[in-house]
Amino acid sequence: MVSSRLVVIIAYPGLQPLDVVGPHEVFAGATRVLHGSGRGGGYRLSLVSRTPQEVVTESGLRLGADPLPAPGRRLDTLLIPGGLGVQAARSDPVLVDWIRRAAGCARRTAAVCSGAFLAAEAGLLDGRTVTTHWARAALLAADFPAVRVDADPIYLRDGPVWTSAGVTAGIDLALAMVGADYGAEVAQTVARWLVMFLHRPGGQTQFAAPVWTPRAEHGGIRAAQAHIEADPGGDHRVPALARVAAMSPRHFARLFTEEVGESPGRYVERVRIEAARQELETTTDTLDVVARRCGLGTAETLRRTMHRRHGVSPDAYRRRFRVA
Repeated sequence: MVSSRLVVIIAYPGLQPLDVVGPHEVFAGATRVLHGSGRGGGYRLSLVSRTPQEVVTESGLRLGADPLPAPGRRLDTLLIPGGLGVQAARSDPVLVDWIRRAAGCARRTAAVCSGAFLAAEAGLLDGRTVTTHWARAALLAADFPAVRVDADPIYLRDGPVWTSAGVTAGIDLALAMVGADYGAEVAQTVARWLVMFLHRPGGQTQFAAPVWTPRAEHGGIRAAQAHIEADPGGDHRVPALARVAAMSPRHFARLFTEEVGESPGRYVERVRIEAARQELETTTDTLDVVARRCGLGTAETLRRTMHRRHGVSPDAYRRRFRVA
């Protein structure tokens, strides 16, 4: 009989319940699939906490939890959820020390969303490339300079450490783990039972729209931003944008980069690929037509740029997200 894999999920007051329940259902579903097919194996799931018996999540949902086990216990997966309570949790030296020691006895460690802060507090992310929710990425990078933070992907794996973006991305992360453990067919079956799309690749972007981009303080730079977003396919070379901002090209390029955090060229490319993404979702136009309309020139440029920025081809993106 194939032995099951022990998955220990950490609970603490103020956690995001979907960060726990989503992966829990994926692992439990995989176990049902495996046992139903006679393969055996699967996962044994344990929710543990410093405050056992009942943990109140950030939405008020109450979860039952067991006490923290001895940190020397061997386990397959240690999963750390995020939530509004993570800042208080990372200030608990007993919990952080337990996480550090438990991770040393685990085959792999996973942090969902802002659970990355707890993992980083325990020193598990130093020198690794990780992701988290796009809104928390800058703070994670500032608090932990030894951690390389990539805010774009849905989830990342760096050696034995897995990290994901927010809430539903934890389900993608868990499905990827099931696929790594038992194969794509098992993971696909679980996804079908959950009535969800499989399989968003880990490198796929969190698809932050331009509205999430920090707006410049300077009125001229804000005007240039609005001008770019209103007509992604227009002439957005630096001299043309500098005229919109009523500045010299050199001063405009320097101030734009300071205020927005990236060069005008990078910003224009991001707006154009966002416009192309929306076209792929809502039209059946050819890639050449979409590329020209969004200022990317050719289908090949669209393919290269989208793959570099989002880790997915335009054709694959349209198949997944086209709205009928």
